[in-house]
Amino acid sequence: MAAIYKRELKAYFSNMIGYLFIAFTVLIVGLFFCYNNLGSYGWPYFGAILGSVSFVMMLTIPVLTMRSFSDDRHSKADQLLLTAPVTVAEITLGKYLAMVTVLAIPMVIFCACPLIIGSVGKAYYLTDYVCILAFFLMGSAYIAIGMFISSLTESQIIAAVGTLGALVALYLIEGLTSFLPSTAAASALGFCAVMLLAALCYYGLTRNWMAAAAAAGIGILIIGGLYLWNPEMFAGALPDFLNSLSLDKRYNNFTDNVLDVKSLVYMISVSGVFIFLTVQSVQKRRWS
Repeated sequence: MAAIYKRELKAYFSNMIGYLFIAFTVLIVGLFFCYNNLGSYGWPYFGAILGSVSFVMMLTIPVLTMRSFSDDRHSKADQLLLTAPVTVAEITLGKYLAMVTVLAIPMVIFCACPLIIGSVGKAYYLTDYVCILAFFLMGSAYIAIGMFISSLTESQIIAAVGTLGALVALYLIEGLTSFLPSTAAASALGFCAVMLLAALCYYGLTRNWMAAAAAAGIGILIIGGLYLWNPEMFAGALPDFLNSLSLDKRYNNFTDNVLDVKSLVYMISVSGVFIFLTVQSVQKRRWS
């Protein structure tokens, strides 16, 4: 895994992607920091600035992750990797940790911002550094999502556009759910649709239609049984569930001076789930 990590990290700084990612991220955050923290507004909280520029992640993460697996697949270098004496999990973790290292560099730079605020006024160090940690974990989760999408295609453009679409959907999910009906019946039907979509994704990864159909059938039966038992429990449940998926909303909890451990665990869990899905995606191609 160490060899994969070194190879990938070196690649990001030999083709300028790593430098451009760091420069653009630091530039945008720096402009907001100078204007809002050091300028006329004089905000003492640096974490609030990171919440305001979370859109930067939607623009930079797709560029960082688009080549992770797509480039190897396009150049046929993945055939060498898959026949090397390393497991698919080690290959995936090596690539993921290389991208997370690139992400960590601007985060280290951001650690100086609360110190600058403290040199000219009152600073809230604990809140700001927890916000930086949460921002880093949110970015790491976005990287895992982008890496998974990159493993599905050999086109870097499709991988970048797909990742951008997924991150935009996560960013806007809270507003989009306001258009969903909140009745119990609509929520129950919505959860059935989610189960079917999950089963379809499982089939796409494993090509095992029997297992996918069984999982979908059992899930729909459970949802139907719960609805017949207590329909009121579904009232507004689907919008609430979809809102809980928003990483950006969870980050905003930290800007309100709340140490939300559940949100930190959720961000780490999202990374773990999509790393696992990436391993399964590559594993399927290895044996296909």
